[in-house]
Amino acid sequence: MTEHDDWMRHSGASALRHFAPGVASTLDELVAIAPAPLVTAARRVGAQTLSLPALPTPESAADTLTGAPLEFAEQFCVDVSMIDDSQRAALASALGPDTGRFVQVLYVADWVPRARAGLDALFTAPQPAWSAPAEWDTTGEPWPLIQRTLVEVARVRELDPVTTEVVRLYQARQHNCRLCKSLRNRTAMLAGGGEDLYDEIDDFRASSLSARHKAALEFTDALVWQPGRLDPEVVADVRTHFSPAEAVELVIDMMRNACNKIAVSTGTDGANVADGIEVYDVNPDGSVDFGLALPR
Repeated sequence: MTEHDDWMRHSGASALRHFAPGVASTLDELVAIAPAPLVTAARRVGAQTLSLPALPTPESAADTLTGAPLEFAEQFCVDVSMIDDSQRAALASALGPDTGRFVQVLYVADWVPRARAGLDALFTAPQPAWSAPAEWDTTGEPWPLIQRTLVEVARVRELDPVTTEVVRLYQARQHNCRLCKSLRNRTAMLAGGGEDLYDEIDDFRASSLSARHKAALEFTDALVWQPGRLDPEVVADVRTHFSPAEAVELVIDMMRNACNKIAVSTGTDGANVADGIEVYDVNPDGSVDFGLALPR
């Protein structure tokens, strides 16, 4: 079986299950969490804003976003960096104690469809498709399962660390996450990642970055800004420069990185350092260590 065969024999859903089964399992559980009627509305708004199919919702659930929650949800999906304190205050006034849970639900409604769209573009078999939950969890909380999903993504180790860090930093800058912009991965540093390379990320199309990094960033840019209109040439470049397993990790890494939208949208994304950078690393079990020493 060749890599070309893998692109053709897998659908997006089966590729995720094949190359990242732990992530596929936790995402199934996450999609099945519907803790409040607002889930339906959030998923509908996310789909309409992104021009993507909506995540499934319980048949009995029905709600509509209006006013501050609608404005917040649309801005969250379109450009989270533009959410300001007045929008945060208006959302908190409208939703009260449900505010935090609503923002977590928004992240799921926003980025799981993007990840599915990216995988469906890369892997062309029509079946199996994404399935709806057999049972709904109407009492569960999204955050513990979001955390489990992020850990499962971090355990996948197909991509080289420099590419992983290049993509993470690009999303950090697109979302304007102060914490994420301040972080630097120690393993990527040891593998050759440095500020000279990272300085070229923002204007990557005119940069001297490798074709592999440019392909990854072009695909990342598309999923961040125009997930409903993925250019076939951009998708083809990913297939050229990455293996199927690497491409799956590329997509789910983007989803993990985009969790910073929760912090950015709520204004809780402050960096741990006043100046300079903070060194971190991801352990094989998916846990993260912060405040590490610079590699010698």
